[in-house]
Amino acid sequence: MNTTAFFALVRKDLILYISDRRALLMHLVLPIVIAAFFGSVFGGGSAKGGGIDVALVQQDTSDAGNRIAAGLAADPNLHVTPMDLAHARDAVRKGSQAVAIVLPAGFAEAAGTAMFSNQDKPAIGLLYDPSQPAVLAMVKGMLTQQVMQVVSSEMFGGPMGRKLTDRSLQRLDAEHVDDPALRDMLVAVRKYEAQPRKENTGGDAPHGLAMPFTTHDEGLASGPVAQGYNPYAHSFAGMGVQFILFMGVNMGIGMLLTRRSGVWDRLLAAPVTLTQVVLARGVSAAIIAFCLLCAIFVVAALGFHVQVSSVPGFILMAAGFGALTAAFGLLIAAFGKTPEAARGIAMFATLILVMLGGAWVPSFMFPAWVQQVTLVVPTRWAIAGLDDVTWRGLGLPAALPAVAVLLGFALLFTVAAVWRFRREQA
Repeated sequence: MNTTAFFALVRKDLILYISDRRALLMHLVLPIVIAAFFGSVFGGGSAKGGGIDVALVQQDTSDAGNRIAAGLAADPNLHVTPMDLAHARDAVRKGSQAVAIVLPAGFAEAAGTAMFSNQDKPAIGLLYDPSQPAVLAMVKGMLTQQVMQVVSSEMFGGPMGRKLTDRSLQRLDAEHVDDPALRDMLVAVRKYEAQPRKENTGGDAPHGLAMPFTTHDEGLASGPVAQGYNPYAHSFAGMGVQFILFMGVNMGIGMLLTRRSGVWDRLLAAPVTLTQVVLARGVSAAIIAFCLLCAIFVVAALGFHVQVSSVPGFILMAAGFGALTAAFGLLIAAFGKTPEAARGIAMFATLILVMLGGAWVPSFMFPAWVQQVTLVVPTRWAIAGLDDVTWRGLGLPAALPAVAVLLGFALLFTVAAVWRFRREQA
């Protein structure tokens, strides 16, 4: 093997790529910009003001109604804007508010009455953007918490509760309702309301029922990655994989153009073999892909606080993905008929690979059957491996299966490409 000629070919490809400012913009700057955008969209920005936009139409101005409104406004997951009904409808229709809560007049009192009777339950109106059905479910859960806490507190400790308890007992007497269990409960509630209170807080906090539990939220991550899930880490992995694969596509198209222009034949006339020419192009592409991914994550670490939990694991992942990118480009060059036809098919295939790999949307959001299908997609392993050695905080052993899969696909693609080149040359 003529090693001098081989390394000369690799050096020539590296110099040509570095001198191409357009390629550097496409494969280095664009993934950083787009990854920063997606990371911010999926929760990487400041939490301040980042709650769900909710319009509140408060028609119940009672003390209990005000407490419900105050509880919603204090929820850090909501960004509540008071509005009248007409403006709320218009805001939801235009998409500036995800949900509008309509708290009708007399709601709190009607809800308290409904707790101890078979009367119709009052309804809270919810106007929502049909493009965001998941948001509606979240708002319902937070609204239920506030309503149950305030209404039950009023019923078992507030002035409205005492009034409604007396009213319910009078109704039982007036209607001759034979329900001793309900009567005993109402009498017990009245006794509970009448007993003296001990103020432990020094304030006028309402007595009665409160939510019987709370939650302790703990995001689990291993190693030095203390912040748990970092959406920037996943976004930089996804966009890096996508745009570096585009570089591999351009490399393959470049080989097709070289073959059509006759330069390919002149290279083969030199004292190098076909395999050397093909592998030299692959090695140069792998080096470029490796350096691009490292540069992208340097920016991610310095500018967006992405931590790499295992430097050896990351280096192996970058090397494995670099090999996959180079092999993918060689496969395009080997099986492409013309540069124009190959470019369209290769771009389509690349977009499918990055979509199924979870570059745009994390793969855990896919349906279960799609998650199983994507296990045979190399980009799924690339992005999962990069997640493992960044925000998941896992070490080198966690990255090894992904590296093995990437190298296996790279070997398969390279063997197929060399076989195709040799067959056409024969």
